[in-house]
Amino acid sequence: MSGTTTGPTEEQPAPLGERRGLTRSSTATDVALVATFAALLAVCSFLSIGIGPVPITLQTFAVLLCGAVLGPWRGLLAVLLYFAVGVAGVPVFSLGVSGLVIFTGVSAGYAVSFPLVAVVVGLLVRAVPARAGQALRSALVMLACVVATVFVVYPLGIVGLMWRADLTFGAAFTVNAAFVPGDLLKCVAVGIVATAVLRAFPSLATGSRRHT
Repeated sequence: MSGTTTGPTEEQPAPLGERRGLTRSSTATDVALVATFAALLAVCSFLSIGIGPVPITLQTFAVLLCGAVLGPWRGLLAVLLYFAVGVAGVPVFSLGVSGLVIFTGVSAGYAVSFPLVAVVVGLLVRAVPARAGQALRSALVMLACVVATVFVVYPLGIVGLMWRADLTFGAAFTVNAAFVPGDLLKCVAVGIVATAVLRAFPSLATGSRRHT
């Protein structure tokens, strides 16, 4: 008989998620995650390409990722924290601006859609069956992002363009159409990234369900 045992011992390594300090949800962990994703949103806002009245940025990628990874309520808090920091005067919005201009400029409709998008994507992703394989999970996360983009971002963005840029519906629709190819790529990227993150840190999804 060998000297090894088959039962759990103090010497056995902790699960991967626990070693990474994410197994046990706590308020401190939630605050750290919300702050981290708010910072990610700020970084993504700086990466912009001006093609018209509303620049192309990675903001929607970050917002979708907030909802997909953090869940609906922590994702919402991350977006609201980002807005709070920008309104307070820190230049974290696209093109390095701050203040209330994000809600009064031509991109107001898109900005208003961000908190809703985080909630919608978070709820849809949390509805993905736990037994779904990685490929299927990635596809469903992508689909959730597409649904939120088409039914939340675009309608509000077009209304904002009609309101603040004084465009007709057709003109606003045409301006918005320029974002479609890039947004599809963002949805694909979120599906891949979110699935990989949740696979590495499954407790993130558990923590989100605690808030749902």
